[in-house]
Amino acid sequence: MIPLSSTEMLLVHGDSGMLAVVKAGGAQRQFFVDTPEGEFVLAMGPEELLVASGFGTDERIGNGLRCVLYMIREVNSPLIVLPKNHPASARLKIVVAAGKRIVLSCNITPGTHPEQHLLCGMKEFDGAEIIGVEGGVELKGLGWAKYEKRGFSSR
Repeated sequence: MIPLSSTEMLLVHGDSGMLAVVKAGGAQRQFFVDTPEGEFVLAMGPEELLVASGFGTDERIGNGLRCVLYMIREVNSPLIVLPKNHPASARLKIVVAAGKRIVLSCNITPGTHPEQHLLCGMKEFDGAEIIGVEGGVELKGLGWAKYEKRGFSSR
């Protein structure tokens, strides 16, 4: 288990991609998920996670991961799911999933899955799991990866 508070972000570094993890924070939170079929509310507890996957490893991707997670958690921007075969899918550099347990897959189209436990990632992350636990996170299938914690907010 890796300790993680609601004021921290965990960055997981791979060879061709990065992951960023923050706690949902607060007591009970509501996040909006907008899909082609409509909008639904995702209720999350404080130990559940928002996880962003970035396709690249440079500092711009790291900054983008933090920015996207900040917009969702702190500014209440919705999680947006694109329709299948949307042309923007090929241009996405960062995608996000939310929940207690996130499974990474390289066999899905970025940004098109309303199932919030599933997240598109680089091939090196395929099959890995990120699980929110009390006071931290568990990384399964990522024992090889380097990680670091950074400040996220003053919550």
